[in-house]
Amino acid sequence: MKIMLNEDLLLKNYDYKLDESLIAKYPVLPKEEARLLVYYRKTDELKHLKFKDLNQILPQCSIIFNDSKVIKARIYGHKISGAKVELFFHKALNNFEFIVQLRARVKKDDVLLFAEGLKARVIELLPDGLRKVEFFKEKKLEHKELLEFLEKNGHIPLPPYIKRADEKADEKEYQSIFAKNLGSVAAPTASLHFSKELLKELEKKHKLYYLSLHIGAGTFKNVECENINEHKMHEEAFFIDENLEKILLSEEKILAVGTTVARTIENFQRTGQKTGLCSLFLHPKNPPQRIDYLLTNFHLPKSSLIMLVSAFIGRKKTLELYELAMKERYRFYSYGDAMLIL
Repeated sequence: MKIMLNEDLLLKNYDYKLDESLIAKYPVLPKEEARLLVYYRKTDELKHLKFKDLNQILPQCSIIFNDSKVIKARIYGHKISGAKVELFFHKALNNFEFIVQLRARVKKDDVLLFAEGLKARVIELLPDGLRKVEFFKEKKLEHKELLEFLEKNGHIPLPPYIKRADEKADEKEYQSIFAKNLGSVAAPTASLHFSKELLKELEKKHKLYYLSLHIGAGTFKNVECENINEHKMHEEAFFIDENLEKILLSEEKILAVGTTVARTIENFQRTGQKTGLCSLFLHPKNPPQRIDYLLTNFHLPKSSLIMLVSAFIGRKKTLELYELAMKERYRFYSYGDAMLIL
């Protein structure tokens, strides 16, 4: 006899159809002119505002950001045969071995050629389609040296749904203004709306704190299990300092700026870990325990991110708000508009 799953655990119940014209290919400038959909949970009220109105409506709370910086993770080269290769850096396994995605057919021990005499040797073909490689010139490159090479020669890794090549402006716009700890291959997109002027304004009424969670390419991985409880989340390195720890252990109300901040805080709430690897999956059957308010963008259907939003306000309300946002022609995804859950 087949057991009927709870509606909130069925993948198909997190689907919606988005008109491609609503996918933001470029950010709104100035940043704070982006739109802001505000949802009040206690009263079930809605407001349609601009992001610049945030300080006027935000209750008293501490605001927590992710200060991870996006790596220029995409580089272009060629095989010894001359065939073109695109390499997307994912993460370091250790100081000399790295996980990458290659847009090219390769075999074990193939050598790929890049700028400045850099070479990559394929060490292993992994079952998930990723590749383990080492980089070398006269000698093997360490992690720090590779990051320096990528900063100089790499391209900003725009998400796959932004169907255009990266441009010079993306080096600035696909990076928060407070990004400092290099390690992400995707931006914490809720943070992209903040200008220096808005931060100064917020500091007059709120305390601002920062954590680091280095976003992996797994953030774009679709949930594919019919029962979302069976989904295995990717692991991402994080760090919480002592100042933020005190706030998290207090009764202070907190606003999480983005899903990465939400997951890191909720991971701390459950484990007490200030550093390590976070693989927490928030959804309606695993709701938040510590966060009071959430600021986020609009996310892909059937993604772990829309499930995280559903953990705060319920699946039905999330889809209802997304339908409204589409009707009102809000801009979706990384360069799109924002939603504030109070």
